[in-house]
Amino acid sequence: MNWIDNGSSIEIHPPSDFNFKECLMFLGRSEQEVLHQIRDYNFYKLIKIDDEFILLKIGKVNDVIRVEFPIGIPTPGLREKAASYVWEYFDMNQELGNFYDMAYSDKVLQNIVKKYRGLRIICIPDLFEALTWAIIGQQINLTFAYRLKKRFVEHFGECLTFEGNTYWLFPEIDTIAQLDIEDLRKLQFTTRKAEYITGVAKAMKSGHVTKEALQQQDYQQVKKSLMEIRGVGAWTADYVMMKCLHHPVAFPVADVGLHQAIKLQLGLERKPSIEELEELSTNWAGWQAYATFYLWRSLYE
Repeated sequence: MNWIDNGSSIEIHPPSDFNFKECLMFLGRSEQEVLHQIRDYNFYKLIKIDDEFILLKIGKVNDVIRVEFPIGIPTPGLREKAASYVWEYFDMNQELGNFYDMAYSDKVLQNIVKKYRGLRIICIPDLFEALTWAIIGQQINLTFAYRLKKRFVEHFGECLTFEGNTYWLFPEIDTIAQLDIEDLRKLQFTTRKAEYITGVAKAMKSGHVTKEALQQQDYQQVKKSLMEIRGVGAWTADYVMMKCLHHPVAFPVADVGLHQAIKLQLGLERKPSIEELEELSTNWAGWQAYATFYLWRSLYE
């Protein structure tokens, strides 16, 4: 992590292939989003570290990411943790040179990587949030998924209001582990999704599922561990590995948006089958997650 602590703010020096504007474009794709706000090319996000609320105001000055703390300056230790959070959130550890080398000569990816170069996978550092959001999004359209997430966060999450804007935190594991199924049914969650989400919370509260343990495992072990959780199938497991656990080979091959994006990129009459998609993606080995993310981005033209 390449950063400088200026006391009242921090400077993060991102890798060379980093396009903040493209990342903001992706982050701004839904007006229903409740966990961050974008204003005047600044990205505002409330996080909680060691039980302390920290509001991040993230902007770009020349080639530097500048992080300010509008509600008060955290201690040096918390500033360092905030820098780590931002570094992980924008997946800045990932060296993308080999991905671009591959993608520039790939018939599916070549146009979009030129267009969006510097876009990075926008991560969900918190495993509980990543799992819950993936479960919320199962088999429904994105608009309704965002609406459910908004209700979930506003009912069970904590918030902070500053200068007329309210910033929300994703609900905590302990809160959700104590809920009855009916508490989520009232918000239009299906019984099954309500069971899955409270089940994930209980598994994580007991320590049965942890990000730290999953990070010690290889791709196949992680996928197997995640799919042992009730409600987590192959798509959900790959989504979580891609967005939270930084596995560049994670590949949600059955994703509807991915199929639609490939259809559009290649001007096909119909969406590709899984077999056709696997054939098209042979070139992406080692970079399936980034290929997928860039194809998702192409849908927001």
